[in-house]
Amino acid sequence: MVKHSSRIYLNQSALKGNFNFIRKKVGKNVRISSVVKANAYGHGIGTFVPMAEKCGVNHFATASAFEAEEVLECRNEDSSIMIMGILYNEDMKWAVENDIEFYVYNYDKLEKALEAAKNVGKAAKIHLEVETGANRTGMQASEFGKALTFLKKNKDHLIFEGLCTHFGGAESLSNQFKIDSQHSKYKDFLKICKSKDLMPNFKHIACSAAALAYEDTLYDMVRIGVAQYGFWPSPDIYYMHLQQSNKQKETALKRIFNWKTDIMDLRSVKTGEFIGYGTAFQATQDMRVAVLPLGYSNGYPRALSNRGHVLIGGKKAPIVGLINMNLFMVDVSHIPDVNVGDEVVLIGRQNNNVINISSFTDFTQLLNNEMLSRLPAAIPREPAN
Repeated sequence: MVKHSSRIYLNQSALKGNFNFIRKKVGKNVRISSVVKANAYGHGIGTFVPMAEKCGVNHFATASAFEAEEVLECRNEDSSIMIMGILYNEDMKWAVENDIEFYVYNYDKLEKALEAAKNVGKAAKIHLEVETGANRTGMQASEFGKALTFLKKNKDHLIFEGLCTHFGGAESLSNQFKIDSQHSKYKDFLKICKSKDLMPNFKHIACSAAALAYEDTLYDMVRIGVAQYGFWPSPDIYYMHLQQSNKQKETALKRIFNWKTDIMDLRSVKTGEFIGYGTAFQATQDMRVAVLPLGYSNGYPRALSNRGHVLIGGKKAPIVGLINMNLFMVDVSHIPDVNVGDEVVLIGRQNNNVINISSFTDFTQLLNNEMLSRLPAAIPREPAN
């Protein structure tokens, strides 16, 4: 196989530490559902899922049937898959055949699920998602009683696997009034379940932010996304944790993601010459410049032109000129013994220096999740210790 212009390594021991920390926070009786939407937040479903399974995780949540199929191809047989988002009616039979759980957020979808289950001859595993105030997806209260009656009537074909909702902004303390309101509405739906004598196998409402900061939202399962990859959902959640744990700092969550490339070429640039497209950078002295074989088409943000850094030989090399579609240049004048083919760290550690995701997001106004999820799936991902 020919080499890609960059590669991503995922640290198994860091991932294990992240899950250990999350388990300690949520308790041993709460199931962790690993959210692997958006190609596992850019980490790569095919690489990440087996790594998570090695850490004892056996439930994976996706945003679509397409992603669920990717998980299906790489998971252990005893791991479960849950689709939180789009499942087209024509794919419902496939989901039921493969024991894939899925959200139902309106009554019509429930009827389609029954039809698919009868066609396949196997019960469909349903999570009823209810509307509590985010106004994205979720079954309205007006349909809920009828839906429970439908589930009860067709219990041989429909398994009430979960009752869930999604918080709209749990990572921000300024939204706490909204989160409290949503939780209260969720409890109202639970009361209706009790009155109908039909309870779900799992109650789940907590994302990473809620799971790490709001103990009363834990229930039977938590849906952990960004935290498993080593990122705090927000500064608010980090400081709430410090307050709750009476600590000065917390280093338990560690980035598992490392992104590397190699020097493609080396150039000597004389004083007064321009580097790259246009006139964005003009050399004020004689320079030694390294050419790197990736650019914004590979997910490296163009906004880092003349602002970002990479690591070469353990030293920071500043980006000079505009980041192109497939190339960008860095100044290596201050770094001795640089050669074509030398390893370049785009995100990660080299010797005593490190480049974090925040080095990108602080400059580009991108969220951590946004930056990572934009990385092309074609970049190879590999587990590492």
